[in-house]
Amino acid sequence: MLMNDEYQPINCDDYDNLELACQHKLILKLELRDGEMIEAKAIDLLQKKRVEYLTIEQNGQQRDLRLDHISSFSHPEIGTVVVSLSD
Repeated sequence: MLMNDEYQPINCDDYDNLELACQHKLILKLELRDGEMIEAKAIDLLQKKRVEYLTIEQNGQQRDLRLDHISSFSHPEIGTVVVSLSD
């Protein structure tokens, strides 16, 4: 997926799980749709120009991930969530 692709919102339940992860600053194992694997702390959810992002912290660096670029995420408290795009 290219960064200029039209944004597709994710399923509300998946969004709620990411909100919970941010509230508790959970360390998530994330898999992106391009196959990249990331382990990082969930910091915040934000919206820029009608695109939603998860802000993560990894090795002291913050990074914003488009929610529709996340394939799945997991943590022992919430299990593994395969991210669904809303229709």
